[in-house]
Amino acid sequence: MSSTGPARVRQRPEVRRAMIVEAARAVIVRNGVGATGLRDIAAEAGVSVGTVTYHFGSVAEILNEVVVLETERFYGAIVAAVDAEPDPVAGLRMLVEPLFGDTEQVRQHWRIWSDYWTAVVRRPEVAAEYAERIRVWEACLVRVVRRGTESGVFVPAEAPEVVALKLAAYSDGVATQIAQGVPDLTNAVALRWMWTFLSHELGVSAAGIGGSGSGPL
Repeated sequence: MSSTGPARVRQRPEVRRAMIVEAARAVIVRNGVGATGLRDIAAEAGVSVGTVTYHFGSVAEILNEVVVLETERFYGAIVAAVDAEPDPVAGLRMLVEPLFGDTEQVRQHWRIWSDYWTAVVRRPEVAAEYAERIRVWEACLVRVVRRGTESGVFVPAEAPEVVALKLAAYSDGVATQIAQGVPDLTNAVALRWMWTFLSHELGVSAAGIGGSGSGPL
C-alpha cells in the first residue's frame, strides 16, 4: 500500500501575505533593507520566489507593508491610550517616552524606520499612498498639542501640525544617531533633549513636561 502523506493545507491569500510580511520584517531587522532581496524574503518565509512575487510586485511594496505593520504594533496601543488621556502633559510623556526605551523592540523599530526613510528618499512616490497609515504618532501628537493649547496648558508659537512635524523630524534624527552608536548619546540624554525642545515649542518648562525623570537640563 502506498502512502501519499498528509494533504497540504492551502492557505488563504491574506494569510500568505501576512506570513511574507512577517518574514520580510525579520530579514530587514537582521540585514537591513539594502541587503534584503526577494530570495531572502522567500527563504525566510519558506515559500518560493514566485509565491512572493504573486502577492507583491517588489521589495519596496513589501517594505511599505512591513512599516504599516510595525506602525500598528508599536504605536497602536500608545495612540489609543493617549487619545483617552485628558491631561495633555501626561499624553505628551506617553507619546515620547516609548520612543527611547532601552529594549530590543525599540531598537528593531528604529532599525526598520530608519531604513524605510532612507529608501523613501530615493523613491518618494513609494510612500505617498501609505503616509496616513504610518504617520499615526505624528497625528496623535497634533491632537495632544491642540488639546493642550485649547485648555491653556500649552502656548505654542506655531500651529500644532508644525510642532508635531518638527518633533517627528527631531526624534527620527536623534534615534538614528543612537542606532549608529554615537558616543555618549543615550536614551536618557535623548529624552532630556525632547523635553527641552518641547518646552521651547509649547511654552512650558522642560521639568513640567518630562516629570521628575527628565533629569538636569
